[in-house]
Amino acid sequence: MAEEKIRDKDLLSVQRARTLIQRANKAYQAFKDFSQEDVDKIIASMVEAGRDAARRLAELAVKETDYGNVEDKVVKNIFSIDNVYDSIKDLKTAGVINRDLEKKIIEIAHPMGVVVALTPTTNPTSTVIFKALISVKSRNAVIFSPHPNAVQCSFEAAAVLSNAAVAAGAPEGLISCLDVITLEGTRELMASRDTSIILATGGLAMVKAAHSYGKPAIGVGPGNTPAFVDKSADLEKAAKDIVASKAFDYGVICASEQAIVVEKSVDERFRDIFKANGAHFLNEQEITKMGSILIKNKGMNPVMVGKSPKYLADKAGINIPEGTKLLVAPLKGVGPDYPISREILSPIVAYYTGDSWEGCCKICLQVIEFGGVGHTLVIHSRDEEAITAFAHQKPVFRILINTPASQGAVGLSTSLLPSMTLSTGTWGGGISSDNISAKHLLNIKRVAYETNPVNPPADKDGRSAGMVKSNNTTSEKDIEGIVRKVVDEIYK
Repeated sequence: MAEEKIRDKDLLSVQRARTLIQRANKAYQAFKDFSQEDVDKIIASMVEAGRDAARRLAELAVKETDYGNVEDKVVKNIFSIDNVYDSIKDLKTAGVINRDLEKKIIEIAHPMGVVVALTPTTNPTSTVIFKALISVKSRNAVIFSPHPNAVQCSFEAAAVLSNAAVAAGAPEGLISCLDVITLEGTRELMASRDTSIILATGGLAMVKAAHSYGKPAIGVGPGNTPAFVDKSADLEKAAKDIVASKAFDYGVICASEQAIVVEKSVDERFRDIFKANGAHFLNEQEITKMGSILIKNKGMNPVMVGKSPKYLADKAGINIPEGTKLLVAPLKGVGPDYPISREILSPIVAYYTGDSWEGCCKICLQVIEFGGVGHTLVIHSRDEEAITAFAHQKPVFRILINTPASQGAVGLSTSLLPSMTLSTGTWGGGISSDNISAKHLLNIKRVAYETNPVNPPADKDGRSAGMVKSNNTTSEKDIEGIVRKVVDEIYK
């Protein structure tokens, strides 16, 4: 039997996918009419179970993928549980979610259906937790198709949440995960007539594929985030923020800084502070050696993703000081001739200087256009003119001010919507420019009463009342009564 499974893995994967879709659709049909109270009870149970399993899942993720480190993955798991939960717990996702008495509009939430969620190898368990919470909160079923190198940890994360959801009253099959991963199996999930929407987080090829099946899709493209440090910046804080961000989980968050662009007048001072905080500058020969191991076939070498600075240095055959947290590669340009100027999900950054903030602005634009359009930009500055100019000119949808990119973009160190799926808008090939959350997995039905009659009713004397807005002739109490009657009819 084992040999049959190995030989016919594609067929087995397709069959597993079909089974999961059938179960998910059946679960969705039962779950879509759950009350807000019941949904929130299930979500609370999932959160508690996820919190209890956060460390175990982080350990599984590092063991299976060999990316990042356990402590930082625990932080990401807890973020995907607590911060995300806090942002969605009061969101209305069932029944009437809004009544506008003045405009006479009732808004009613409906789920989308079955969500197929593609998840990455860099942040596997935290992304599964996040997508499960936002899917179930919006009364959808969700099926995960994880990266082939993160199957077991992703499957276990989904199982933890599924068991908790079922224990709290959810139907079986509401949360599931494909455990035999092939391209054919994933295609089966995305192409199924019972799939309502695809939620894709991962590499560019996978995101493009998600948009090719004629289904609504929310895809997240790559990031190539530049961080600008101008002469007015708090250099000490900027250096600490960049190191804390890019060293976090060994650089696997796509929003993390990929290039540092420093105004020349403070370059020397910033370098000294940067070094004092664990950054090590490479020379030209070392940069060439490092580029040769980090880049493969004009893209990231997956074997070198999420590895420690010492690991990278050893593989490149160079020596670095003990305690180095971040490798820094001063470059003279951006593009294919400078391999380290592209997105690299490891603790290494490109480093540039510009004569003025305008010159730095041009370099940042080059970095973004080389693989990060629509994603993220960081500005370390106290000059509002420079901040405003950057914010208006750069083709990204997250402009982070004086904060670490990894933590700021996801909404940990900022007040952005907490999310592990950062969409890049039409500039980056996506449909949304938001941090994705439960509200993006809802359909909103609107019941609208006439407020500006085309055929005005006659008044009590039989004369035309004219084009009078009806909210001027109907009391607020009367409208509330109408709304309640309509809602009662809908939910009989």
